[in-house]
Amino acid sequence: MQTITLPTTGTYAIDPTHSNVEITARHMMVTKVRGNFEGLAGTIEVASRPEESSVQVEFDAATIDTRVADRDAHLRSGDFLDVEHYPKITFAGTDVDHVDDSTFRLRGDLTVRGVTKPIAFEFSFLGSDQDPWGQERALFEATTSFPREQWGLVWNAPLESGGVLVSKDFEVEMNISAVLQAD
Repeated sequence: MQTITLPTTGTYAIDPTHSNVEITARHMMVTKVRGNFEGLAGTIEVASRPEESSVQVEFDAATIDTRVADRDAHLRSGDFLDVEHYPKITFAGTDVDHVDDSTFRLRGDLTVRGVTKPIAFEFSFLGSDQDPWGQERALFEATTSFPREQWGLVWNAPLESGGVLVSKDFEVEMNISAVLQAD
């Protein structure tokens, strides 16, 4: 069995300037439309046993950016994210399973529009290194997909062909750069 490389144990703060959250939906059942969120914050607790690690992440729902102002305004409205009433999207992950040599599964609770449901991310530890300022950084990538309607994101429009304007599943990819905090 291959040895798993893990980051140094401890608490890592997510670096919002070097991390991102991207969400993807299909438009008219074909085209992928991508949006990014800003305001990413949180911590990653790396335990000596990966299964005991945890993650806390939040970001600002109002920062959704698909590069189309009208679409972004619609996504911020009550039809989708309802950012006036629910300004944050959060994820709290506490259940880690080792999948294979480079992949883990992180289960936790995703809260969107005030609705909290369990979800699982597949994630990989991509490595760590000391940055030019002497800080140890760990790099992670995580992906998932989820049926958006379970979180109250139910707006849609039927197409003549029988499909819908916006896919029922959203895909999420997070690329995280996190800095080890001093004890």
